[in-house]
Amino acid sequence: MTIDDSRLFLRISPPARIVPLLVAFALAAPAAAEEAPLPYELTATPDTGLAPGTEEEPARYLQNTDIDENILLPGARPDDDDDDSDRKWSRDYIAVAAGVLNSPDYNGSDDRRFVPAFYIRGRYEGFSFSTRGTNFQVDLIRHRRGQKIDWKLGPIVSLRADRTGSVKDPQVDLLPDRKMAVEMGIFAGVTKTGVITSAYDQLGFRMVALKDVSGNHGSWTASPTIDYGTPLSKRAFVGISLSMNIYGKGFGRYYFDVDPLGSAASGLPVYTGAGQKATIGKYTVGLAGAYALSGDLRKGFVLIGGAQYGRLGQRFADSPIVAEAGSEDQWLFGGGLAYQF
Repeated sequence: MTIDDSRLFLRISPPARIVPLLVAFALAAPAAAEEAPLPYELTATPDTGLAPGTEEEPARYLQNTDIDENILLPGARPDDDDDDSDRKWSRDYIAVAAGVLNSPDYNGSDDRRFVPAFYIRGRYEGFSFSTRGTNFQVDLIRHRRGQKIDWKLGPIVSLRADRTGSVKDPQVDLLPDRKMAVEMGIFAGVTKTGVITSAYDQLGFRMVALKDVSGNHGSWTASPTIDYGTPLSKRAFVGISLSMNIYGKGFGRYYFDVDPLGSAASGLPVYTGAGQKATIGKYTVGLAGAYALSGDLRKGFVLIGGAQYGRLGQRFADSPIVAEAGSEDQWLFGGGLAYQF
C-alpha cells in the first residue's frame, strides 16, 4: 500500500519513485492451464520502535513513519486449482504474519531499534483488505477469478507515531514530543500478471494519498510506488519495489524543522528549510523474498524476509535532526513467519 510514509514483510506503506528500473528475475513457476496466478502482492513494514526499558515510550508499530508498502508478503490462495468452474470471484482467503524489524529510531535517525511486526490480509467475495501495523485499507474493486489485470481503489487510514515518545539521541530527545497523527485518504493502482518471466510474475503501480485529520502535522503525503515480483518456483518468490514519498509543507515543518525554542532546549541550530514548500522527502528501494515451508506459497507456513534502503531528500537531509544527529541513509531489515489459509 504506501504509504508514506506510504514496507516484504508484514509491514515489511510511497509516491512514484520516479526512476523505475525494474529487474527481471529469470526463473518462473511452471504454468498450469487452469491455475490462476499466484497472488504475490508486496506489503509494507513499519518504521517505529519501542525504547527498551522506557515505560513512557508509546507502542510504535510498523508504519509509523515511511516504510515502503511493498516489501512483500505473498498472497494466500485466491485461485488454486479446483472444479468450481462457476465461481465468479477470486477465492476467499486470509493470511497472517508476525516477525521482527530492525529500523531507524525515528525517520532520519542513525540509531536503531528492534520492533515487533504483524500483518493480516484477506479477501471476501472479491473484496480485499489488509492491515499493515497501524494502517488499514480496503480495496473496493472486486477481484474476478483468473483476471490478469487487477485495478485497485479504496480508502485507507493510518496512524503516524514518529517521535511521539523518547528517542535515543540525547539532543533530539530534548525537542518537543510529537503527537500521534491520524491520516486518512485513498489508494489507487493497477497490477498486471504475466509480464516478463512467466504467466505468474506481477508488475504493479499504485499511488497513496493521505491527509492528517487529527490536526497535528496538519498536512498531506503522497506516495507513488512501482513494484515487480516473480515466483522462482512454487516454493520461492522474490520481489523489488521502488518508490518515493512526497510531503506537504506542514509535514516538513512538524517533523524536521527546528524552531528557536527547540534549538534552545536541544542545542541544535534553528532550521526552517523542510517546511518552506512541498517536497520529495524520501526515495526508497526494497528487496524481499519468501520461501514456503509447506511446499506451496499459496498455503501453509511461509518464511519471509527483506531489506529496504531509503534516502532522504535534500530539504529533510539538511535538517539538524538528520545532518547533525542522524543520517540521510535509512535502512530497514526484517523477517518473520506467515501462515496462509
